[in-house]
Amino acid sequence: MRKPSPSSCLPGPPSLAPQLPEPGEAKRGEQGHLGYLLRQASVALRTRMERALADLEVTPPQFVVLTMVGAYPGLSNADLARLSLLKPQTVSVIVGNLKRSGALVSRPHPVHGRIRQLALSETGERSLARCRRRVDALERRLAAGLSAAEEAAVRRWLVSVALESD
Repeated sequence: MRKPSPSSCLPGPPSLAPQLPEPGEAKRGEQGHLGYLLRQASVALRTRMERALADLEVTPPQFVVLTMVGAYPGLSNADLARLSLLKPQTVSVIVGNLKRSGALVSRPHPVHGRIRQLALSETGERSLARCRRRVDALERRLAAGLSAAEEAAVRRWLVSVALESD
């Protein structure tokens, strides 16, 4: 069902503003630009992740940080920012919050003492496992209807887009 455009909700004569298409319609559908469609899909997935993780009190960026630290223990904040595609300042805030909650621990780098290496605590491992189950369910829904070969093709294409340099 289409939502009325904001101007069509105003009192007075009918507006000349067009009806806004819903996701999947017109330029928000298969006729749309690939970049826009990628962003639309990304926003939809992030919204679903926010809802799925909300009662665990974990945000999608916190989930990404927990995932990357779990996969690559010993990361610095700078490494984590590059891997998680988040700004260093954002990572610093997230790491601080996760350390205060007991999900992350840090220790000095054995050679470069000013660099702190991050690892999941037991609390962080349990939190990540709970989050992972929910996100895995979302990803299964995302891939529903795709054959294994189609899913592999989508994954290859997404990686190639990320690797392409200007």
